[in-house]
Amino acid sequence: MIAYLTNLAALAAIFGILASTLNVAVGYAGIFSVAHAVFFGLGAYAGAQIALVLVPDALLAMLVAGLISGVLSLCLALPALRVRGEYFVAASLGLQMMATTLFSEWKSVTGGIGGLTGIPRPHVFGVEVGTLPLALAALGLILLATAALMRGAFGRTLRSIRDAESAAEALGKNVAAAKALAVAFACAGAGVAGALFALHMQFVNVESFNLDQSVLIMAMVIIGGTGTLLGPLVGAVILLSLPAGLAFLPFIPATEVGAVQQMVYGLAMTLLMIFRPAGLVGDLSRGKSMA
Repeated sequence: MIAYLTNLAALAAIFGILASTLNVAVGYAGIFSVAHAVFFGLGAYAGAQIALVLVPDALLAMLVAGLISGVLSLCLALPALRVRGEYFVAASLGLQMMATTLFSEWKSVTGGIGGLTGIPRPHVFGVEVGTLPLALAALGLILLATAALMRGAFGRTLRSIRDAESAAEALGKNVAAAKALAVAFACAGAGVAGALFALHMQFVNVESFNLDQSVLIMAMVIIGGTGTLLGPLVGAVILLSLPAGLAFLPFIPATEVGAVQQMVYGLAMTLLMIFRPAGLVGDLSRGKSMA
């Protein structure tokens, strides 16, 4: 049971990184993307290859994975950032579909449908360590960086773009640069989470980085509360704990847990949009500010 809970906590921390970084783009900058799993996958494959080919050093894997995901996000996002709103969502959807095909077919790097197996456990300075402390440390650093950025001029610029992009442009804000940096920060964080995921699972394949995964990460942000620091973490814990809870219900067959899980996600998001559109933490934060 302890090993199971440790595994669940490590995954919650990893997906907390994913949700928190996506929230920088969605919640603070108003850039809605359904391709966050693409950069999660890039980081996972990069981290896995470093561990398999070079050394299973977690710090090196996270650094390289974050750099690759961040740089590629700029190369791919800059043209797409010329469009707004639903057009950017469509562009990110196209990117997600292309990346899924690439991950499936680039067998020399990704292992194709079969994926990469036998990934070594993470090491730091030659000593094997657990994934949980690494994931918690990375999550803490990302939350601190996010809080610092959002309290400064960059955060105010992102919120002005989210609320009224044309007005922000009229006030002399460099909208394209701010949006590009927000996307790069979010995707670099997704790459770090991907490297941790590969080292933790010791196996990766394309099924972990498809459209369903991107939608799940988006659901974590929306359910927890966009534009809040802790909201995405709450969403990640809830949506990761849900399958574990459903698996213990005797009246749900094991083969149907996935389908029931998707139905609960959809129902939860629908009810939240009706009754708590700011999300769980978003509504609490609003209440405190009004008090």
